[in-house]
Formats: sequence, C-alpha cells, structure tokens
Amino acid sequence: MDKPLYNDSGIEIKKVYTGDSPSYHAMNELPGQFPFTRGVQADMYRGKPWTMRQYAGFSTAEESNRRYHYLLSQGVMGLSVAFDLPTQIGYNSDHALAEGEVGKVGVAIDSIEDMQTLFRGIKLEDVSTSMTINATGFILLALYVAVAKQQGADLSKLNGTIQNDILKEYAARGTYIYPPKPSMRIITDIFEWCSREVPKWNTISISGYHIREAGSTAVQEIAFTLSNGKAYVKAALEKGLDINVFGKRLSFFFNAHNNLFEEVAKFRAARRMWARIMKELGATDPKAMMLRFHAQTGGSTLTAQQPLNNISRVTIQTLAAVLGGTQSLHTNGYDEALSLPTEEAARIALRTQQIVAFESGATETVDPLAGSYYIESLTNDVEREAVSLIERIDAMGGSVSAIEQGFIQEEIARSAYQFQKKVETNEKIIVGMNRFVSEEKNSAPVFRVDDSIRLVQSEKIERLKRRRDPARVDSILQTLNDCASSDDNIMPVVLEAVENYITLGEIADTLREVFGEYR
Repeated sequence: MDKPLYNDSGIEIKKVYTGDSPSYHAMNELPGQFPFTRGVQADMYRGKPWTMRQYAGFSTAEESNRRYHYLLSQGVMGLSVAFDLPTQIGYNSDHALAEGEVGKVGVAIDSIEDMQTLFRGIKLEDVSTSMTINATGFILLALYVAVAKQQGADLSKLNGTIQNDILKEYAARGTYIYPPKPSMRIITDIFEWCSREVPKWNTISISGYHIREAGSTAVQEIAFTLSNGKAYVKAALEKGLDINVFGKRLSFFFNAHNNLFEEVAKFRAARRMWARIMKELGATDPKAMMLRFHAQTGGSTLTAQQPLNNISRVTIQTLAAVLGGTQSLHTNGYDEALSLPTEEAARIALRTQQIVAFESGATETVDPLAGSYYIESLTNDVEREAVSLIERIDAMGGSVSAIEQGFIQEEIARSAYQFQKKVETNEKIIVGMNRFVSEEKNSAPVFRVDDSIRLVQSEKIERLKRRRDPARVDSILQTLNDCASSDDNIMPVVLEAVENYITLGEIADTLREVFGEYR
C-alpha cells in the first residue's frame, strides 16, 4: 500500500482525483460573480493583463528614480517602492539608530524633498504606485499626496496602495512603532481620510506575504491574513465607516511559492472565504466583497547556491499567481538571495512576467484550471483547513488578541521549524542546496549600497532644517500632538506637516510622545 503523501500544509494528496473524491464537487459558478472563486473580473486577462510591478528602491531618491525610469522604459506598468529600515520605523537618516541601515533594503525618505526627487519626471496621476510601508505608512501617503498636489494632479485620480498592515508586523516581521490600539486608530483614520480625499487609493494591502516569509504554510498564510482583515473591517465599522465604501479599497498581498497547484488553490479559496466574511460583516455591494490581491514571488524560496536556478522557481511562481487570478505581480530577481537585484536580474524578472502574459496562453481563458478534480478538491481542502484556523482565532477574540497571546507567532514558528527540519534531513528537496549540489563558485554579480549614503542624507536634512521656519514647525507639531491626543483624524495635520518640510522622524517622534512605543 502506498505511503500517504502530505503537502506542507498537512493536507493529504491523493494518488488520483475523480468526480467521486470526497472534497470534489462540481461548480457552476462564473468568474466575476459572488463568491468570486474563479476571479473578480468576468473576463480577467482577456480584458487587460495584470499590473506588472517591480519592487525597487535603494540608496538615495536620486538612484531609485533612475531605476524607476529604467523599469518604466522596459514595460513596467506600475511602480512598487521599497523603503529602508529607518524610514519604515520612523527614524531620520541622521538618527543614531539608523547607522548602517540607510538606503540598504530600500530608499531613504526623510522629507518631502526626497519624495519630490523619487518621482521626478513621473506624473503621479498617470501611474499606479504601491508603497510597502506600514508603521509610517500614513506619513509616506501624505508625502505622496503632497507631491501629487505640487504636480497639479487631480487627487480623485490618484491610484495606488500603501501596505499599511500593522498586525502582520506584530505577528511576523517586526517593523512596528506604536502599540496595537493607536496603530489601529491611525489605520482607520487613513480609511476615513482617503475615502474623502483620494477615493481611488487602496488604503491597505492586508499582507500574507511576510507571514509566509516567516515560515507559515499556505493554509496559515490565508487564515492569518483574512483574520487580520476581519480585525481591520471591525475597527472601521466601530469608527462608523461604511463597509460598502471602505470595503472597495481593501486589497491583499500574497506570496507565490513553488507548489503550483497548492498556490492556485490557495488564491481561489482566499477569494471565496473573503467574499463570505464580508457578507457576514454586512457588505451588500459585490465590489466590497471582492478580494483583489497583489502577489510577489517567494523571496524565502530563493537560494544563494546555483542562483540561476531561481529563474525557474520564479517562473513557476509567476504561473501560480496568474493561474490563481492575481491583479498585480512582482517577480523577484534571481540574485536576491545574495544582494539587492542588479539591473540585469530585474529585467529578467520582468521578462518572465511578459513571457507568461504574451507567450504561454495562460491568459486566453478565465480560471483555466477550474473543473480539475485535483484543483477543485484542493481548493475545498485549503478552505476547510483555513476556516478551522480562523474559528480558533475568533474564539480567542480575534487577531489582535491572538497576537497578544502569541498564538499566531507560535503557529508560524512551529511550521518554520518543521519545514527546516525536513530540509536538513533531506525529506524536503531543495535543488542545488541539499540535492544536485555542485562545487562551482557563484559568479553572479552582487549589488551593494555604500555606507556613505547616510552622510549624504544627513547633510540634506541639515540644509532643509536651516531653510524652514522653526516657529511654524513647532506650531504644527504641537497641533499634531493635540490631534493625536483627541479623537480627531490625524491625516490633515500630517499632510500640513510634510508640506511645511517637517521630517518623517519628527512626525513619528511626536506621536511616540503621545502613543508610546510597543515593546
């Protein structure tokens, strides 16, 4: 008798699936219709392809601006901005804690002048911009809107996303500043303000990507992500916001890993689950029930050994995201296990998307794997396991409570440990790392950012502070302090602050005084 085979989520994979398989049931659902298992658009990529993004940002705003212009010239359809760690956790580049990190994992943004430079020569009204930023997401959004205003843009046409998902930072990543309660208040302030000022802006990208990068399974990725989504929706409802309005501006961010069929099933199950969750929470507009998502290929799947093998991995992951119905996609460079992506690696990653879009035939019909005995069964199995996990979180009082109790962190850590143990015992094969290895030395070029960037940024801050009105700065920061201490929406004051050359670090520090820091 065959030994049972299980995937990384613990779901048993049968040798063969038929119409009589327990998890299979025939489906008469159409794409673009509730519960959106088959996709959120009736024609999907026959209407237009997904938005092809390349996540980029490093060093100074000047250097990143050059990379954006290069990517746009190569066919990128939307920008995706990476910020350095000091920017992510609310420190200016001249802060002592920023030393050694300025410009390393993303671009350093200290003030409106950096934001102006970052988008020089790019009309913000005409481009979709995704910004991977959480704790300081409200400040970066204000900076973006301020630059758009300077360009004369119609703010009602601004299109893009801030990640703005603080719960996954507590659970999996760590770039938080304030405690959960004030952090959730900032997020609902953003929801409210954007609905009035930038109505096409996606106010949050509820992220499973970093949960998966931390070591979760596919089932845990969607369970924890959708549970976090429920927490944000409930917080917005408590603030009196209309679910049929803010619900349309929620988006998601998922990981695409190597198990092609499990990933496709994961994306299909997540759409169906979210539609039902939103309906239960009171949504009546179908567009407020749609799970729209950005996908990125799995950074944690890339190997430093035989890095060119990563091109094949990224291709499989690209197909998984496309066959699963993504709305936008970033493909990783093959060299990202070694360094920031070189220009060549970024180009190959983009070409991978373009080849799938224009040569593979995957875009010619909607949800091409629908009806497969295996895919439909696996979609149902993934949904069943994920729903069970969400029910456990609900019984604890929801995501915030489950994070405070350490439940989500412990579940991710357990899965990460089990996966690593399988790799080390060769039960899980990673080509080029624990099987089919070679002694050849890596010849891939490596891209490094120089430590002198901190000095460059610090000098910019010093010049900016000499030019501005100190009394005006003090007055606005006091207004921000008063606003944060009340129930007033902080976004109008934050926008005024950045327009008056107040730095990111100064805004974040003012709120540290009011909200405290999470330890």
